[in-house]
Amino acid sequence: MDPTGTSSPALGIDPAAPRLMPYDERWPRIFASLRGTLHGALGGRVLSIHHVGSTSVPGLSAKPILDVLIGVEDLAASLECVPALTGLGFEYGPEDDIEERHYFRGHRGSLRTHHLSLAEEGSAHFTNALVFRDALRESSDLAKDYERLKQRLYGAPRHGTELHRGKTEFVRGVLERRSTASRRLGDGGARASPAGRPR
Repeated sequence: MDPTGTSSPALGIDPAAPRLMPYDERWPRIFASLRGTLHGALGGRVLSIHHVGSTSVPGLSAKPILDVLIGVEDLAASLECVPALTGLGFEYGPEDDIEERHYFRGHRGSLRTHHLSLAEEGSAHFTNALVFRDALRESSDLAKDYERLKQRLYGAPRHGTELHRGKTEFVRGVLERRSTASRRLGDGGARASPAGRPR
């Protein structure tokens, strides 16, 4: 039995040749199993574990990489989770360029299978990942717009930075609209922050 889902044929992509796959109903099941494994390995050191990214949105085409967001109380203290995560086979990436998280990768040979982030609950990175995910889950039209954008970007001969820029602009627009709507309604819950940058 594979406790992380790394061996599942539903996951895995060459990072140098990204492609979209039709939504796979195995993705949420793999996450559910992985969440139990992570709770067992990390215990009370984490506050919450979330499925984020495109594989978390039912019906949405996505790169077959599972994105997992782990909420912690203190980012610096969460470094004590590194041995447990590397023990599960995840590779720690301390060179990551997002300061608000600790980043881990999952692999099956040369294929990328997972992205894991440790982030403080309430930080921009944590909040924006959930706000964007929920926006796509709540609006099938918005999800289809994002899918069409990704199909266009991945189908064009673009460098990685240009592809990333196109996705980032879409995400930023969604977050700004959600933030404006929250202020208009006086919503006291999670609000998008322009400082964050979900994957």
